[in-house]
Amino acid sequence: MGWLPCSVSELLLYALAGGIIIAGAGTGVRIARGGAWREVLSSYVLTLFLAIGILFFLYVMNCGINYQRSSFSESRKMTVESYTAEELKEVCLWLTEEVNLLSGKVHRGEDGVMKLGSGTAVSAVSAMKNLSRDYEELSGYYPKPKGLLGSWFLSIQHLSGIYLPFTIEANYNRDMVDYNIPFTMCHELSHLRGFMQEEEANFIAFLACYVSGEEEFRYSGGLMGWIYCMNVLYKTDYEAWEEVRAKLCPEVEPDLKANREFWAGYDGAAAEVSNRINDTYLKVNGQSEGVKSYDKMVDLIVAYRGNIQQTKGR
Repeated sequence: MGWLPCSVSELLLYALAGGIIIAGAGTGVRIARGGAWREVLSSYVLTLFLAIGILFFLYVMNCGINYQRSSFSESRKMTVESYTAEELKEVCLWLTEEVNLLSGKVHRGEDGVMKLGSGTAVSAVSAMKNLSRDYEELSGYYPKPKGLLGSWFLSIQHLSGIYLPFTIEANYNRDMVDYNIPFTMCHELSHLRGFMQEEEANFIAFLACYVSGEEEFRYSGGLMGWIYCMNVLYKTDYEAWEEVRAKLCPEVEPDLKANREFWAGYDGAAAEVSNRINDTYLKVNGQSEGVKSYDKMVDLIVAYRGNIQQTKGR
């Protein structure tokens, strides 16, 4: 499916929805015309269950089974230990410096918001392949991630991307603020590589962006990592958060403001329902933290930063 420019799963979803409606209407017409309603209805229901069974099989084989695999941190022997608020603050300071350094190197529009150029999907593939040189479990074929034609459907659910196992495609919300996109592309591609745990997909995306040779990707990964880490620091030590927050350079503020305004425009019942469904889905698949598991990426970043410092100290 990677050879095709648009999301095949998205098109199949529209076709499936249309097929169910047409088949249901046809069943109703046949019954109304005096057909054997039990036979007609049972045929419709059995066909529907067959379709559901095929989709569930594809989901298990291309996605669900990987929730039980060895995790990325296990394969890399990364032990996630408890850390102090001071250690988290040091990581936040490090990320602040990185983001400040890169903020002036990315292209920005007249409103000061970061703007991506063309070829971002190709760059995402290159970033993942580049990372796989050091992490062999990430090696393999990567198709280009695809922006959904109906990205509004993700926006109303407050989703930045989605991995579709039925056609093995990494899809992203192309309407969101640009700095989210490189990180999200790499996040969804890490799912395609078989790492389904959300905190690990986030961490892999952070690493892929961080070691990328492209400044837009490094800025995207750095800023997303900064946001996650700062959110945890805010809950842990507010005074430390205030101190670090004040060090963020003014060039970054338009991105943060545009992002807040974008998602605020889609607040509502749909987003709340989507969050509950996603939370339940993750818990059913063994991620006891549910949607909070995304934040566990911070533990891995702290461990990663600690390993870097230990290596430099030798």
